[in-house]
Amino acid sequence: MARTTFVDCSSPLARRAQWTPGFKTRLRERCRATGAQILHDTGLWLLTNHAAAAIGAELNLPRIVSPRGMLTSWALQHKGWKKRIAWILYQRRDLRTAQVLHATSPAEVQDFRNAGLAQPVAMIPNGVEIPSFVDGPVRAVSELPSPISHLPSSCNTRVALFLSRIHPKKGLPDLLKAWALVRPSGWRVVIAGNDEGAHAEELKVEIRKLKLEADFDFVGPVVGEAKWSLYRRADLFVLPSHSENFGIVVAEALASGVPVITTRATPWEELVTHRCGWWTEHGPAPLAAALREALSWTDEERRAMGRRGRQLVEHKYSWPGIAAQMHAVYRWMRGEAEKPGCVV
Repeated sequence: MARTTFVDCSSPLARRAQWTPGFKTRLRERCRATGAQILHDTGLWLLTNHAAAAIGAELNLPRIVSPRGMLTSWALQHKGWKKRIAWILYQRRDLRTAQVLHATSPAEVQDFRNAGLAQPVAMIPNGVEIPSFVDGPVRAVSELPSPISHLPSSCNTRVALFLSRIHPKKGLPDLLKAWALVRPSGWRVVIAGNDEGAHAEELKVEIRKLKLEADFDFVGPVVGEAKWSLYRRADLFVLPSHSENFGIVVAEALASGVPVITTRATPWEELVTHRCGWWTEHGPAPLAAALREALSWTDEERRAMGRRGRQLVEHKYSWPGIAAQMHAVYRWMRGEAEKPGCVV
């Protein structure tokens, strides 16, 4: 069994400075108090990540780092000048001194190699909760919790769902332009998630320009049962992202029995090989072509795709199997077991 412990890094300065006074001290104290044997750091670029590297070296703790897609070409270009400075000052050195890196897909392994990182990589996908199976979307408003109970409930209205951060990285302008090219009748697009940098308002301005106000609903962030109910309400899931190291929402949609359209900027070729969705180039025209095909299929054909996606997630992405792989990596890092097959 692996036990984890949490070290708080919240403070009034954290959002603006991406740094919390005293975090390094608290991390050191927590590692000592718990007898920590592994230091598992998530993300890059923050000074808290740099502190974790320093404490790992100071206490001689084996360290594994999960960059979570922060070394993709898109991610490196976003606010690129800041990241180039951080790379030179500390981030490259901190990554090179990690004993193991964690990738969620083969594409992320290649990102590590492109960055000049040569150490072992544990390639373990993200796990996903498997909800109770509902064969077909929920139609009754009474079955949907607030704040999404206002969504269309007519049996003649189909729902294409986007659920993720509302951020330029996610490619939503491409979805708006693609929808304007297709303009299907009897369909609505539901956009759910946390708004970042007022991007939602930019999208709403574009929606008005394209005269698509009747086709789009913004429902804000959803969690817990509201999130899973929204997946169950959907007939199709769309993630037009420019960059994803994994794309957990794709796995969640498939686990809910919903076929998916996403881009080749995500590591989801299995949508094609398992016949549970569309894996397309990013941009309005390729996305519109995938939408035309998906929206032309019957409800039963889409449900059959969703069932195949559910089977894929149950077989490969359920949490018990993912946890067992990570535990095996921890034991190997401690010298307690042979190198597991997920390490490349």
